[in-house]
Amino acid sequence: MRRKAVRILNDPDEAEDVLQEAFYRLWVKRYPVKNTAEAAALLGKTVRNESLNRTRRKRSERLDEDIGVSDDAQDEETLERENLLGTVEEIIEKELTPLQKLILQRKEYEGVTLEKIAKDLGMESAAVRMQLSRARTKIREIYRKGHPDEYGDH
Repeated sequence: MRRKAVRILNDPDEAEDVLQEAFYRLWVKRYPVKNTAEAAALLGKTVRNESLNRTRRKRSERLDEDIGVSDDAQDEETLERENLLGTVEEIIEKELTPLQKLILQRKEYEGVTLEKIAKDLGMESAAVRMQLSRARTKIREIYRKGHPDEYGDH
């Protein structure tokens, strides 16, 4: 979870704050969860959302201070990465099956091995690998359809 927050925020200290906030929110609301995989998915989603919210707040504050677009190339790169991440996460949320979302989250955000995911889900490793491959392909295809200029598709 920490890696996910650091990847979005580019700040290890703030990522720690996000983790604490996510655990606190889940503790206060005491969501009913059926198993550890569901708890991990809920925590991952909370960490992602809180990280993105903080990034957006920072950007908004910067824009309010600057009253214009920043000339700093690093800020521009951060905004591009944030936009890309937001687009991909929207695709994941709307287009993938619940199983694909869970496998993708555990593999990419939590760093869990395919073998461990397969064991936790009671599936064969090959089936988990296939679901992950299908999820990645679907994300790529949908992204490319929405951004044809980046790939020379007109």
